[in-house]
Amino acid sequence: MSDVAQITALDKRLVHDTILRLSWRVAERFPGSGLSGVAQGLLSASEETDEVVAWIERPNWLRRILASTVIAFFALILVGALGATALSIGDWLDSTSEFAEVVMVVESLTNELLLISAAVLYLVTAERRAKRNRVIHAVNRLRSIAHVIDAHQLTKDPAAIANAGRRTEHSPARDLAPGELARYLDYCSELLSMVAKLGFLYVQRFDDSDANHAVNELEVLCTGLSRKIWQKLMVLDMHLVDPSQRP
Repeated sequence: MSDVAQITALDKRLVHDTILRLSWRVAERFPGSGLSGVAQGLLSASEETDEVVAWIERPNWLRRILASTVIAFFALILVGALGATALSIGDWLDSTSEFAEVVMVVESLTNELLLISAAVLYLVTAERRAKRNRVIHAVNRLRSIAHVIDAHQLTKDPAAIANAGRRTEHSPARDLAPGELARYLDYCSELLSMVAKLGFLYVQRFDDSDANHAVNELEVLCTGLSRKIWQKLMVLDMHLVDPSQRP
C-alpha cells in the first residue's frame, strides 16, 4: 500500500524541482524578460509551499491542549448547572418550590447549554479554520501569479506573423520569431500547469470542503488560461507549416 500511495500522490520535492528547472529554462531562453521574473516568483512560492504544507499537516498540539482545557472547564460548569437543576426539580417535587422557579432554572440551563455548545464547536473547529484560511491565502497568491502569466502572453499574437498590418503608436512589440513565440507560449502553459500543481499540494492531505473548493477554482482558472494559449499555438502551427505540406 505504501508503494501505491507514493505513486498516486504528488511529491512536493519533485514539484519544486520541476519548477526550478522550468525557471532555468525560461531564464536561459528569455534572459531578463518579464516571464523569467514570473517564473522566479513561482519558484519563491514553491519554496514557501513546503513550509505551509508541513504546517497544515502537523497537528497544533498547543491549540488542542488549550481547547481541551477550556472544554473541560465548560464541562465542570455544565455539571454544576445540571446538579442545581436536579436540586430545583427535587424541591419542586417536594412541593417546597414554585413551578415558575423550576422553569426559570431549566431555561437558564438551556441557555448555558447553547452557549457552551457554541463555544465548544468554535474551539473544536479553530485549528481547521486556521489551516483553511492559510490554504485560501496561499491559493489566492497562486491565482494572482496565474493572472500575471496570462497578462504576459496576452500580446503574443501568432496571427500577426502572417498578417503584419500597419503598426500604430501603441502597438505592442512583436519581436519574437515564430519558433521563439511558440517556446514562449509553451513556457506560459507549463507555468500555469505548475501553478495548479502547487495549489493541489495544499489539500492533498487536508480534507476540507472550502479549501478544496478554492483549489478546484484555481485549477479551473489555470485550465481555462492554458486553453487560450493552446489555441494560439494551433494558429501558430498552421502558419509555420508549409502550405504545400498540409493535408
